[in-house]
Amino acid sequence: MGRLIEALVPARLGAGFRWLLASSWTTNLGDGVAVAAGPLLVASLTNDAFLVALAALLRWAPSLVFGLYAGVLSDRLNRRVIVVVANAFRTVVLAALVVTMLTGQVTVVWALVALGLLATAEVFADITSTTLAPMLVHRNDLALANARLQTGLITLNQLAGPTVGAALFAAGTAWPFIAETILVAAGVILVSRVALPTHGRGLASESRSLRRDIAEGFRWTIRHAAVRTLLLIILVFNITFGAAWAILVLYAQQRLGLGAIGFGVFTMVGAAGGLLGTALYGAITRRVSLGNVMRIGLVIETLTHLCFALTTSPWVASAINFLFGAHAFIWGTTSITVRQRAVPTHLQGRVNSLNTICSYGGLVAGSVIGGVLATRAGVTAPFWFGFAGSAVFVVLLWREMTRIAHADETSEPEQALSK
Repeated sequence: MGRLIEALVPARLGAGFRWLLASSWTTNLGDGVAVAAGPLLVASLTNDAFLVALAALLRWAPSLVFGLYAGVLSDRLNRRVIVVVANAFRTVVLAALVVTMLTGQVTVVWALVALGLLATAEVFADITSTTLAPMLVHRNDLALANARLQTGLITLNQLAGPTVGAALFAAGTAWPFIAETILVAAGVILVSRVALPTHGRGLASESRSLRRDIAEGFRWTIRHAAVRTLLLIILVFNITFGAAWAILVLYAQQRLGLGAIGFGVFTMVGAAGGLLGTALYGAITRRVSLGNVMRIGLVIETLTHLCFALTTSPWVASAINFLFGAHAFIWGTTSITVRQRAVPTHLQGRVNSLNTICSYGGLVAGSVIGGVLATRAGVTAPFWFGFAGSAVFVVLLWREMTRIAHADETSEPEQALSK
């Protein structure tokens, strides 16, 4: 067992990171359970399509509404305390939801309110959690640390969690929420063991307004070429990705001829590809620069849209989705690592919040575009849009990505703030 732990989480990463990883994997499983259980709960309480869609809206809207404030707060206060309080609040809300379910008093309104509160607290927990790894491990080990964190996201949140959540819901509507309550509470206990170096300025700083802190984060990001490029890529490619993946279920049914079970397997294949990315990540980054890793990844994403637009074979599409899943893991881990290496500790929260807003903003805009295109031109139209848009931006941003490889070799961010 000791050898296995050492292989997964080497001792050089430190005890603090091991506690963080244990907490992350535990809460990721709980979040994965909620991915399936939340919509199922709302659908069991109402047949109103608007209310069912509202449940989905409540999952991403808090990131856009509270993301910037969460970033400022994580740069001002003790980050471990923020994560503990946010997840403790989630535990309380989950417990209250479970009580109403067990007593037969749960309503669709209360379910939606609870889901909104849980998603809001998760914004503060997630944005702040992303700032912890750079404070706990050496910068040369950030790629390994982020790979381990992303492994939990893929295997527990995306693969195991939804399956467990659906199975528990079938056994009894309250069971998945009981499980999530226990898992999130365990995550609170685990992350409370993390010891962080001194950081934060406190809320008592009269000379620093919320608006000024947000503006500082914007200004730093705009002036730092590599991070600016990263956020632009995330925004643009989430628009093209969101357009295509928003109608993926219709594409699978109408283009590939897959039923509900087939679609479930199709989506799991993508997550399984992420496991391949996990296994290969270390070997790839030892041989290929981070800048070139990201270049290759964007080419793969562009060609994925083209292949999906052309094929009608579920086997070909599944193979492409498997490769895309591997790319998504490698891209995500590399993007996080580059950003963490480049951003000063006191700005990590605000830059992370901007990254989150670009990510969700792109997905929302892309979903709208994809829905319109699919309605007017068929289910392959969003993939043609994704291919064309991605190809144009790969060409425009190709040279810019050379900056990414050297993102952590410049003192530009510190100098820019002093000008």
